[in-house]
Amino acid sequence: MEITQTVIPDVLILQPQVHGDTRGFFMESYNRRVFAEATGLDVDFVQDNHSRSRKGVLRGLHYQLRQPQGKLVRVASGVVFDVAVDIRRDSPAFGRWVGVLLSADNQRQFWLPPGLAHGFVVLSDSADFLYKTTDYYAPRFERCIAWNDPAIGIDWPLAAHGIDAPLLSDKDRAGVPLADAELA
Repeated sequence: MEITQTVIPDVLILQPQVHGDTRGFFMESYNRRVFAEATGLDVDFVQDNHSRSRKGVLRGLHYQLRQPQGKLVRVASGVVFDVAVDIRRDSPAFGRWVGVLLSADNQRQFWLPPGLAHGFVVLSDSADFLYKTTDYYAPRFERCIAWNDPAIGIDWPLAAHGIDAPLLSDKDRAGVPLADAELA
């Protein structure tokens, strides 16, 4: 497994080893021992999630006040632009963001430690997005930061993929600026 550091030091891009030939491919999408050796992290995942979304759907920027979730994310079909925002008040990277293109073709994975806000936009006709979490989903603790908060300044690649405006849930339309967000 190849690891790439990002501008937020503990947010990592992982490139698993993929074995392919004319029949297709095989890869271990997760192996606890390999993950620990490559990242230096001993993570206990408790929940696996799978979402399917159509082109232009933007989900996020989500986080949980209590029970913050570390996430290991990947795309099984399609293409997404995935984003992590550091909202840990004591972090030197507070307010910074990092984005990565995840696709079924590149097989990349993205590690977001607990305490970050997370979001993604679908750039292909549809995408199947899979992620493992280190804590359980707790809707009463979930919060949302505005995906387009100018103070964060995420450069979402919408226009480059023919997306005039993202498709948002009511929850995501109600996201607040980072300056007004309730943080742990």
